[in-house]
Amino acid sequence: MNMEVPDLILCNGRVTTLDPSRPEVRHVAVKDGRILATSDDPMEPGPNTEVIDLQGHRVIPGLNDSHLHLIRGGLNYNLELRWDGIASLAEALRMLKIQAAITPPGQWVRVVGSWSEFQFVERRMPTLDELNEAAPDTPVFILHLYCQALLNRAALRVCGYTKDTPHPPGGEIQRDKQGNPTGLLVARPNAMILYATLAKGPKLPPEHQLNSTRHFMRELNRLGVTSCIDAGGGFQNYPEDYEIIRQLHDRGELTVRIAYNLFTQRPQQEKEDFARWMKMTRPGDGDAFFRMNGAGEMLVFSAADFEDFLEPRPDLAASLEDELEAVVLALASNGWPFRLHATYDESISRFLDVFERIDREVPLGELRWFLDHCETISDRNIDRVRALGGGIAVQHRMSFQGEYFVGRYGAEAAERTPPIRRMLEAGVPVGAGTDATRVASYNSFHSLYWLVSGRTQGGLELYPERNRMSREEALRLYTRGSAWFSGEDGEKGALIPGHHADLVVTSEDYLAIPEERIRDLVSVLTMVAGKPVYAAGAFQKYDAPAIPVLPEWSPIATFGGFGAPHWDGRGPRMQAMSCPSHGHGPLWGHAGCDCFAF
Repeated sequence: MNMEVPDLILCNGRVTTLDPSRPEVRHVAVKDGRILATSDDPMEPGPNTEVIDLQGHRVIPGLNDSHLHLIRGGLNYNLELRWDGIASLAEALRMLKIQAAITPPGQWVRVVGSWSEFQFVERRMPTLDELNEAAPDTPVFILHLYCQALLNRAALRVCGYTKDTPHPPGGEIQRDKQGNPTGLLVARPNAMILYATLAKGPKLPPEHQLNSTRHFMRELNRLGVTSCIDAGGGFQNYPEDYEIIRQLHDRGELTVRIAYNLFTQRPQQEKEDFARWMKMTRPGDGDAFFRMNGAGEMLVFSAADFEDFLEPRPDLAASLEDELEAVVLALASNGWPFRLHATYDESISRFLDVFERIDREVPLGELRWFLDHCETISDRNIDRVRALGGGIAVQHRMSFQGEYFVGRYGAEAAERTPPIRRMLEAGVPVGAGTDATRVASYNSFHSLYWLVSGRTQGGLELYPERNRMSREEALRLYTRGSAWFSGEDGEKGALIPGHHADLVVTSEDYLAIPEERIRDLVSVLTMVAGKPVYAAGAFQKYDAPAIPVLPEWSPIATFGGFGAPHWDGRGPRMQAMSCPSHGHGPLWGHAGCDCFAF
């Protein structure tokens, strides 16, 4: 064993290392934020070594979400009511009614994706009448996947949608027989109307955005995430909308490592966007906590094949090839890795035609370029991706939309959406993630469950056994696999000497519990660089300092995050005030504190 004196020893655990030479150990030593050694034999602490007894818990490498919208999600997290993981529509509407009552004038109640009607026991969407009854005066915006948004009457008023408002390009304002908007917005053929409407709502001030982003990272830590690749996003401008996350980095308050991509914002001016950014930054700028990763997932708007399985596959513009070639050639010529949103095989074929032409002039193989999603990619196109040295990042979007896909294309077609086993057999690098927060949930354990079980949120079995992952395979995609996509495959993703000491102690044994309980897993101790960033239960004393909630009326102050962990179905669990004795806010009350009215 390495004879250096460790800063930290984690002992008496069941540690999954993902090191082929030593796949499971009982003890881990950490020094200077990296794994020093792993062993089955007891380790000798030094006089200043901290020792944490894992009490037999399972330990896994920290989860690395290869496609997450953390930066944009963090700016808005404290504004959003979460229906993620809520089991009934009745409960969701009850939460909505309570939140509407405490939301001050001028503010909205927003439910921004990450749920499906199939998760509810009622197996249906809310009606517009139910929204208007729950919130007669407070504007309500509810985003449902990529396909539609529901607005109550108050939201229609503040958005200015009337009988005279024309349908925007690419979207539809549903109307009644008199021509008045009903409150249903339909994405046809893309989601621009949904996101443009959401952007009309009030934003948090910078101080609250800082607080919101910290809470979002803490929620991710609670669910085992220690790293991600931020995929940019619509209305996420660089560098303006990166200022909050940069401030948190400079203050040493990031608890999730972030490699970020730049997402073009201006149709027909995409090349100009990237040319401007090339003068401002370059891939690799930053450090192990916050670094620039390249371009995408939007490269040109003509290549945006957003999936909405309630609608036919969109035919992309004839201008796609010329516009995409100009942008990717400029990126490749300047050594910029890139990623590209790609749902349908028909679109992927056209993208790869472009990439193959560019590769003859500027080889792409060293760029760590990759496609996102790829639900219907063919075997031929998988092989073309491999030949060009690319990768594929997959997410559990089908867990939320599988029923719609089966309804349109049939169960047989759904059996390989995406064909992950075939990708791995072809030797394509594959990383796992969520694509949170506007379609799928940020809960990576739900994504792991999808990879292992092949089932949707509603329980529909999509995949036969041949296209499911074993638990270790799924974990590997979420750790070592994802590290390839930011060029950090020698730095993280496994508990191997020299790797970052990013790890998660799970509430139950991921490798042993019944399959259905994978969805219920949470962390009881999350460490980044060998330091606790979240702790609960038997490890509560190692928890990071509590964070107050701003603004005080934020939905997370009443309900918490995924699955509403601080909500008992009867009413607010905690008063929206700070604890006078301990200084913590209502969401993160520590064990034993009785300062709040329950």
